[in-house]
Amino acid sequence: MIPVRGVDGQKVAVLGLGRSGLAAAMALRAGGAVALCWDDDAGAREAAEAEGIECVDLRREGAFEGVASLIVSPGIAHLYPEPHGVVRAAVRAGVMVDNDIGLFFRSFATPEWDNFEVMPKVVAITGSNGKSTTAALLHHVLEAAGKPVQLAGNIGRGVLDIEPAIEGEVVVLELSSYQTELARSLTPDVAVFTNLSPDHLDRHGGLGGYFAAKRRLFAEGGPDRAIIGVDEDEGAFLAGQMSEGAVDDRVIRVSVERKLTGPGWQVFARKGFLAEYRKGRQAGSIDLRGIKGLPGAHNHQNACAAYAVARTLGLAPRVIEAGFQSYPGLPHRSQLVAEAGGVGYVNDSKATNVEAAVKALSGFGRVRWICGGLEKDGGLDGFAGALGGVVKAYVIGREAASFAMRLGCEAEVCGEMGVAVERAMAEAEAGDTVLLAPAAASFDQYDNFERRGEDFIAEVRARLEQNQSN
Repeated sequence: MIPVRGVDGQKVAVLGLGRSGLAAAMALRAGGAVALCWDDDAGAREAAEAEGIECVDLRREGAFEGVASLIVSPGIAHLYPEPHGVVRAAVRAGVMVDNDIGLFFRSFATPEWDNFEVMPKVVAITGSNGKSTTAALLHHVLEAAGKPVQLAGNIGRGVLDIEPAIEGEVVVLELSSYQTELARSLTPDVAVFTNLSPDHLDRHGGLGGYFAAKRRLFAEGGPDRAIIGVDEDEGAFLAGQMSEGAVDDRVIRVSVERKLTGPGWQVFARKGFLAEYRKGRQAGSIDLRGIKGLPGAHNHQNACAAYAVARTLGLAPRVIEAGFQSYPGLPHRSQLVAEAGGVGYVNDSKATNVEAAVKALSGFGRVRWICGGLEKDGGLDGFAGALGGVVKAYVIGREAASFAMRLGCEAEVCGEMGVAVERAMAEAEAGDTVLLAPAAASFDQYDNFERRGEDFIAEVRARLEQNQSN
């Protein structure tokens, strides 16, 4: 646990008692604060009280008298589409609003660091797609190289739930726009921007607000190194803002769409080959084509970003390549779950928007595509011209019929996951890939994308076992 610094004797309110909220409450108590906690869900309050957390109704009149700050969990709106009532009350009472990420950055360094010869570092990774894989891949590479490392944030443990850093340790954080938007302190040593595509637009008041939330990771803290995907206009603009000129190698530009040239520092992938150029000369390369844990161009972008961070941390290209080769992949992100009869079964339930699904589809040849769910802002126009490898789509979700009609490829309305898997398996031929890449949120049928992916895996394995027994 990271005890929160600078709160001894203060009353601090915590709104939301999920993973990050509970960790924040305990870290605040460890720092000497009185944590006053609330969650609108009675079950969450009961679970917190079982852990010894004091729950106080923050909705009541005068709840913020004598309270120094309010810590808001990432799933709770603080501005758009409208503020949660407790957040609005805190703001009107003049109470500072922050989140666990802000608490982490102001509490991570300790007096013990004065005795370290090699300072710990924080790498913070954000973006629309690929940030989980980039974070997990970097963590794996560092661990395989024998470096002390912890993984936290929007993946793994809550940021305040990790252990205090030891000498030379690297903490890898995956940060969502919800987390970067509200944190009052953002000071990573290395910041990564993978890409940008429309997502969470209602929460951020539009695409501009969404980009601004992610940009804060770079603008607020001034990282020593900025690794930025430049295949979208927003990333190219951000790289220009962070750089003092073409030779400024504090910014490393990343691409999977073109070769990057110039006197600066660039990492790009083309036709499955990663290349690093610095000062106009090639400094390293990796053949990514045979790495099973990193299929497709979207994973090659993740590999480029992780490679760039690892190089800034002093790892040699051959060491990074060895880590890539042993990377097992993340659950629900282009996860190969079975192979039978020449057909591969891949779970990419995390592909919750059109852009992510397009990238998942690009990683395979002939695809039997399971898609559908709760459609996000922006519609399905992004699939235009991107479905050449799709033999047929098998559509799930409550609005499956409407979803299927607008795909622009042969599609069958299945509704339920079991039906979709059964139909795709029955029609698949050797060389096909049955791919779950929903391009939609899961909440119309599942609690989260993990449950959706687990259902896909269970249906595939049950039917394969049944086929083997027949």
